[in-house]
Amino acid sequence: MNVLQILIEYFPAFIQGLQVTLALCSIIWIVGVIGGVGLGVLAAKHPDEFGLPVRSAAFFLQSMPLLVLLFWLHYPAQAIFGVVIDPFYTAAFTFTLVNMLGVADLTRGAIVDFPRHYLTAAKVTGLDSKTTLLKIQLPLLFRELLPPLLMLQVAMLHTTLFASLISVEEIFRVAQRINAQIYRPVEIYTALGLFFVAVCVPITVTAAWLKKKYARDLSER
Repeated sequence: MNVLQILIEYFPAFIQGLQVTLALCSIIWIVGVIGGVGLGVLAAKHPDEFGLPVRSAAFFLQSMPLLVLLFWLHYPAQAIFGVVIDPFYTAAFTFTLVNMLGVADLTRGAIVDFPRHYLTAAKVTGLDSKTTLLKIQLPLLFRELLPPLLMLQVAMLHTTLFASLISVEEIFRVAQRINAQIYRPVEIYTALGLFFVAVCVPITVTAAWLKKKYARDLSER
């Protein structure tokens, strides 16, 4: 069987796995980005109350392998509290937490490092705070944040593969089950690789283009 034949024969199974992967990514991306931006703004505006905790949590999670955190939350943590949580929600919570702290750290850094002379120029020209925020700060912050933010979301898509290790029926686990039945690893994992290439390459290319076009040195020359 070639790649096309496998995709046709096991199309329903691949679609089911793809739906689970996309559902997981939707939670990770939407909650992680919105929550992360909000947390990053709070961390930048209130460094004592939020800044240090956010930076400490981000540093802690960056120091711990994601797979270890996922397994700890799925097995020991649930045993300690005497609960049984669906693996999908455990994976969604773990990856969303990591994404949120990553986005928060990016947002906090962009706001803290924002060139002060832009704000000074706006004040000198008589712009009010609202106009300065909408016309100067937000557009510049957006173009600085967008490329690394997109790359982070691609990385989070890749991390969903780890969910298969705690029995989440996402696309990688479906591919493993199909391979266990027909043992065609080259064709099956080639198809899986093509799926991720099709999804990730446009995002990666867009991020690279945006970085080249917009992520310039904003400091005064």
